[in-house]
Amino acid sequence: MHDENCIFCKIVSGEIPSHKVYEDKDVYAFLDASPLTAGHTLVITKDHYENFMSVPQEKLHNVMDVVQKIGQAQIRGLLARGVNIISNAGTIAGQAIMHFHIHVIPRYEVGDGFRITEFNPDDAINFNLPVLAGKISDELK
Repeated sequence: MHDENCIFCKIVSGEIPSHKVYEDKDVYAFLDASPLTAGHTLVITKDHYENFMSVPQEKLHNVMDVVQKIGQAQIRGLLARGVNIISNAGTIAGQAIMHFHIHVIPRYEVGDGFRITEFNPDDAINFNLPVLAGKISDELK
Protein backbone atom coordinates (compact mmCIF):
# COMPACT_ATOMS: atom_id res chain seq x y z
CA MET A 1 0.00 0.00 0.00
CA HIS A 2 1.28 3.42 -0.97
CA ASP A 3 -0.31 6.84 -0.49
CA GLU A 4 0.89 9.14 -3.28
CA ASN A 5 0.35 12.21 -1.07
CA CYS A 6 2.28 10.88 1.94
CA ILE A 7 5.78 12.26 2.55
CA PHE A 8 6.91 9.00 4.23
CA CYS A 9 5.63 6.91 1.31
CA LYS A 10 7.65 9.20 -0.97
CA ILE A 11 10.74 8.65 1.17
CA VAL A 12 10.28 4.86 1.00
CA SER A 13 9.91 4.98 -2.80
CA GLY A 14 12.98 7.21 -3.18
CA GLU A 15 11.06 10.22 -4.50
CA ILE A 16 12.31 12.23 -1.52
CA PRO A 17 15.88 11.67 -0.28
CA SER A 18 16.60 10.58 3.28
CA HIS A 19 19.52 9.56 5.44
CA LYS A 20 18.72 5.85 5.69
CA VAL A 21 20.03 3.91 8.67
CA TYR A 22 18.13 0.63 8.12
CA GLU A 23 15.90 -1.14 5.62
CA ASP A 24 14.31 -4.56 5.27
CA LYS A 25 11.23 -5.88 3.44
CA ASP A 26 8.73 -4.22 5.83
CA VAL A 27 10.61 -1.49 7.68
CA TYR A 28 12.52 1.66 6.75
CA ALA A 29 14.46 3.82 9.24
CA PHE A 30 16.03 7.19 8.59
CA LEU A 31 17.30 10.24 10.44
CA ASP A 32 14.65 12.82 11.28
CA ALA A 33 15.12 15.96 9.15
CA SER A 34 14.25 18.07 12.21
CA PRO A 35 16.05 16.15 14.96
CA LEU A 36 15.43 16.75 18.64
CA THR A 37 18.85 15.29 19.49
CA ALA A 38 21.80 14.02 17.44
CA GLY A 39 20.82 10.71 15.83
CA HIS A 40 17.03 11.12 16.22
CA THR A 41 15.69 8.36 13.98
CA LEU A 42 12.25 7.60 12.55
CA VAL A 43 11.25 3.97 12.07
CA ILE A 44 8.32 3.44 9.70
CA THR A 45 6.47 0.68 7.93
CA LYS A 46 7.09 0.62 4.19
CA ASP A 47 3.37 0.11 3.65
CA HIS A 48 1.12 3.02 4.51
CA TYR A 49 -0.79 2.67 7.77
CA GLU A 50 -2.18 5.69 9.61
CA ASN A 51 -0.88 4.77 13.06
CA PHE A 52 0.10 1.81 15.23
CA MET A 53 -3.51 0.75 15.75
CA SER A 54 -3.95 -0.13 12.06
CA VAL A 55 -0.65 -1.97 11.50
CA PRO A 56 -0.92 -5.78 11.24
CA GLN A 57 0.61 -7.35 14.36
CA GLU A 58 3.44 -9.15 12.55
CA LYS A 59 4.60 -5.91 10.92
CA LEU A 60 4.25 -4.03 14.20
CA HIS A 61 6.45 -6.65 15.87
CA ASN A 62 9.04 -6.22 13.09
CA VAL A 63 9.03 -2.45 13.63
CA MET A 64 9.59 -2.87 17.36
CA ASP A 65 12.50 -5.27 16.71
CA VAL A 66 14.10 -2.56 14.56
CA VAL A 67 13.36 0.15 17.14
CA GLN A 68 15.21 -1.93 19.73
CA LYS A 69 18.20 -2.50 17.42
CA ILE A 70 18.42 1.20 16.59
CA GLY A 71 18.23 2.21 20.25
CA GLN A 72 21.03 -0.23 21.04
CA ALA A 73 23.08 1.12 18.12
CA GLN A 74 22.55 4.71 19.30
CA ILE A 75 23.86 3.81 22.74
CA ARG A 76 26.89 1.96 21.37
CA GLY A 77 27.69 4.09 18.32
CA LEU A 78 26.66 7.56 19.48
CA LEU A 79 27.44 7.01 23.16
CA ALA A 80 23.89 7.94 24.13
CA ARG A 81 23.06 7.28 27.77
CA GLY A 82 19.42 6.39 27.11
CA VAL A 83 16.67 6.45 24.49
CA ASN A 84 13.08 7.72 24.28
CA ILE A 85 10.68 5.99 21.91
CA ILE A 86 7.51 7.83 20.98
CA SER A 87 4.63 7.15 18.60
CA ASN A 88 1.71 9.56 18.44
CA ALA A 89 -1.66 8.24 17.25
CA GLY A 90 -4.07 10.87 15.95
CA THR A 91 -3.85 14.62 15.68
CA ILE A 92 -5.11 15.06 19.26
CA ALA A 93 -2.01 13.14 20.39
CA GLY A 94 0.33 15.26 18.27
CA GLN A 95 0.61 13.08 15.15
CA ALA A 96 1.54 15.40 12.28
CA ILE A 97 2.23 12.87 9.50
CA MET A 98 -0.50 10.27 9.12
CA HIS A 99 1.87 7.39 8.37
CA PHE A 100 2.79 5.14 11.29
CA HIS A 101 6.19 5.98 12.70
CA ILE A 102 8.17 5.66 15.89
CA HIS A 103 10.68 8.27 17.00
CA VAL A 104 13.84 6.78 18.48
CA ILE A 105 15.47 9.69 20.29
CA PRO A 106 18.91 9.15 21.80
CA ARG A 107 19.48 10.94 25.09
CA TYR A 108 22.86 12.22 26.17
CA GLU A 109 22.45 14.35 29.28
CA VAL A 110 19.94 16.52 31.06
CA GLY A 111 19.44 19.58 28.88
CA ASP A 112 20.38 17.79 25.64
CA GLY A 113 17.65 19.62 23.72
CA PHE A 114 14.68 17.30 24.28
CA ARG A 115 12.26 17.53 27.15
CA ILE A 116 9.14 15.65 28.01
CA THR A 117 6.83 17.58 30.27
CA GLU A 118 7.31 16.03 33.65
CA PHE A 119 4.38 14.51 35.45
CA ASN A 120 3.65 16.07 38.81
CA PRO A 121 1.64 13.66 41.01
CA ASP A 122 0.11 16.68 42.77
CA ASP A 123 -1.59 17.62 39.48
CA ALA A 124 -3.21 14.20 38.99
CA ILE A 125 -6.96 14.15 38.53
CA ASN A 126 -8.84 11.65 40.66
CA PHE A 127 -10.36 9.30 38.11
CA ASN A 128 -12.48 6.31 39.05
CA LEU A 129 -9.75 3.77 38.32
CA PRO A 130 -11.86 0.60 38.79
CA VAL A 131 -14.47 1.89 36.31
CA LEU A 132 -11.82 2.87 33.76
CA ALA A 133 -10.01 -0.46 34.12
CA GLY A 134 -13.30 -2.30 33.64
CA LYS A 135 -14.18 -0.38 30.47
CA ILE A 136 -10.78 -1.05 28.90
CA SER A 137 -10.76 -4.68 30.03
CA ASP A 138 -14.25 -5.25 28.61
CA GLU A 139 -13.08 -4.01 25.18
CA LEU A 140 -10.20 -6.51 25.22
CA LYS A 141 -12.56 -9.50 25.50
